Amino acid sequence: MQSSTAMVDVSPGRHTHGRRCRPPPPLTASLASLSCVVRVLIACEFSGVVRDAFSLRGHDAWSCDLLPTRTPGQHIQGDVLDHLDGSDGHVWDMMIAFPPCTHLTRAAARYWHDPTWRAAQLVDGTFALALWSAPVPKVAIENPPGRLPEFLGRFHQTIQPWQFGHPYTKLTCLWLQGLPPLMDLYHNVGRRSWTEANNPRSHQRSLRRSLTFPGIARAMAEQWG
Repeated sequence: MQSSTAMVDVSPGRHTHGRRCRPPPPLTASLASLSCVVRVLIACEFSGVVRDAFSLRGHDAWSCDLLPTRTPGQHIQGDVLDHLDGSDGHVWDMMIAFPPCTHLTRAAARYWHDPTWRAAQLVDGTFALALWSAPVPKVAIENPPGRLPEFLGRFHQTIQPWQFGHPYTKLTCLWLQGLPPLMDLYHNVGRRSWTEANNPRSHQRSLRRSLTFPGIARAMAEQWG
C-alpha cells in the first residue's frame, strides 16, 4: 500500500510543493483543454466546503455523500464507491475523502472493547481502504487519530486548525498518495479545543464534527489544485 506514496516527504522542516498538469494534449485539442483544471472528487462531504474551495479556483469539483448537499454546487448523492471507476462518466484526477470516523476515532476508545462497536470499525475501515485503493492518481484521506492506521498503515501528516488561520486545536491525520504534505502558512496564536468550545452534545454532534475548517479547505485547493 505504501509504495504508491513515493512523492510524500515527511522529513522535519521540509515541504514539497508545485503545480502539476496533465500531459499536453494533441494540437487539435481546444484551448480550454490546455489549462490545469483538476477534476476532483470530494468524497463523503455534504457541506460543500472543500468542493467550493476548489471550484473557486476554477477546478471541476464535485462532492459526494449519502446526504444532499447543504450548499448549491456540483454534488452526487449516493454511495461514493459507485462513482470511482469511471463507469458513470466521471473520471477523476484527484480524490479527497472524509470517511466516517465515529467508530474509529480514539475519542470513542471506551467503546472499543464492545464486539458490536468493533464490527462497525471493521465496516468503516474496509470502506476507507476501498477509497484508498480507488483508481485515482492522487488521493488524500482525512481522519482523526484512532484505528484507521490498522487498515491504511501509518498516516503521512498531522495538521491542526491553528496552522491554517483558526484559533483551535483539533488534531487531524492525512494519508496521501501522489500529493505533497500541506504547508501550514497561516498560523493563529490563539489555540483552544474546538470540541470543547463548539461541540455541545446533541443529535447533530457528529455532523458538526465532520465539517472541514475553511482555512484547511483553502490550503488544499491552493496547494493541490
